[in-house]
Amino acid sequence: MPRVWGDRMTVLIVGLVLFLGTHWFTTQRAARAAAIERLGAGRYKGLYSALVAVGLVSIIIGYGQYRASGYIPVWHPPQGLSHLALLLMAPVFVLLSIPRRMTWLRARTKHPMLLGVKLWALAHLLANGDLGTILLAGGFLAWAVAARVSLVRRERDEGAPDRSGVRFGLPDGIAIGGGLAVYVVFAIWLHPLLIGVSVIATR
Repeated sequence: MPRVWGDRMTVLIVGLVLFLGTHWFTTQRAARAAAIERLGAGRYKGLYSALVAVGLVSIIIGYGQYRASGYIPVWHPPQGLSHLALLLMAPVFVLLSIPRRMTWLRARTKHPMLLGVKLWALAHLLANGDLGTILLAGGFLAWAVAARVSLVRRERDEGAPDRSGVRFGLPDGIAIGGGLAVYVVFAIWLHPLLIGVSVIATR
């Protein structure tokens, strides 16, 4: 077991700690304000960006190394969960396509990016029972839940944006149509090309 964690998981775990830890730190408003005051806004943004970049690269490299050395099975999901995961991924692409300005979809989902991350993580946890994916998807799921709780508290203290009276419009239609189109392209072609795993059953 020490060799499993030391040789096959270290880079991935370090990447997750850096990437998710840095994002989590931004939700701690008092600590963040103190760091900005101590370092200055420019140096803080530079350090933040560097840690996020190093963390993301480490996640990509670490997960690639883990896959190349062989998956570590923890449990074996039934085939039906893979089909459910495929369905859960469709709204993920729509949620990530919602513009930052207030639209009908954003008013209904409140924090679409975090909801998309949670659905992505849940889908991958349902479809994959190996240790690396559990760490990767589980880590992102935990961060998204914590970030959502932090945003709810901040909106309670500072006031939530006005979401009343927002009607369905062209940006919402573009987000739905474009997101679903990207989902189809990614599921059929890009996932096998970039990830090396086909998510569409061929038999």
